[in-house]
Amino acid sequence: METSNSHCSGIMWFFKDRGFDDKSIHEMFQKCKRLEVVQREKVSENWDYLRSIGIQERKLPSVVRKCPKILTLGLHEKLVPMVTCLETLGSKPQEVACAITKFPHILSHSVEEKLCPLLGFFEALGITEKQLGKMILINPRIISYSIEHKLSQMVEFLSSLHISKDGMIGKVLVKHPYIMGYSVDKRLRPTSEFLKSLGLTDMDLQKVAVNYPEVLCRDVNKILKPNVSYLTSRGFEIGQIAAVVTCYPPVLIKSISNSLEPRIKFLIDVMGRGLDEVVAYPDYFRHSLKRRLELRQKLLMRKNISCTLSEMLDCNQKKFLFKFGLQ
Repeated sequence: METSNSHCSGIMWFFKDRGFDDKSIHEMFQKCKRLEVVQREKVSENWDYLRSIGIQERKLPSVVRKCPKILTLGLHEKLVPMVTCLETLGSKPQEVACAITKFPHILSHSVEEKLCPLLGFFEALGITEKQLGKMILINPRIISYSIEHKLSQMVEFLSSLHISKDGMIGKVLVKHPYIMGYSVDKRLRPTSEFLKSLGLTDMDLQKVAVNYPEVLCRDVNKILKPNVSYLTSRGFEIGQIAAVVTCYPPVLIKSISNSLEPRIKFLIDVMGRGLDEVVAYPDYFRHSLKRRLELRQKLLMRKNISCTLSEMLDCNQKKFLFKFGLQ
């Protein structure tokens, strides 16, 4: 009993010495029972190793609070092999440290049992080791996803959108790794069905998935429907909204107050243009209000020049000035 008390006292001292309060220590012991028996030397050794690979001292307590288990894992059996493997995926040491800081549980997974099968799965989709390394840096939780129950289901869903497995699905996953974290049944499929209800065809939906996969990840009721309602309230008809979304899908996920409303007000109140012009040129919503729309409108007004939105915006600044003789 004295040995156990002495051990707990030593571990408590270790954590308090590094800035943890009693509540945090208690929560970590609740999360990881092995802390009650692990040697203080091992905890200290793992802590020092995490610091040595580039995790900032000020961020270490947060990393350990998220996953106290990493202080109990074998240094040379678990931690070093995983870090080494992540570095060989084309990742720089500091980037690996950043991934661990985001998702410390990445270190609790096995290279042989988890990372190697993932490599094989993604390589079959045309994703290279270097690309996988970048994906893990962006979304380190990927390493915790089940191939059978999550990733395979994701591939089947993308295939159902007529995206070929011959490289295109891999490109979608590389473009937006976070898509793998969403539920097919609870998020991706409902979103795709909502887009179809607006009038998007299967081909349109395929383009959304390939070029703007982040749109598929947004919640229908919280994001997409409110944006559609706002556009309708400003005078857009459903057919016009479908046309805009088909050409520029992010219009459905942009902030109403910070993006859509200021641009529509500028279009109507300042530029004196109609909604039909936006339907003809949906990329209008892509351009910066301050740096492009307002600046170019002022220049055109000074010369009393009339032009379409595409003529005004679909070129860089140098070509714009030359086109309208504004040098």
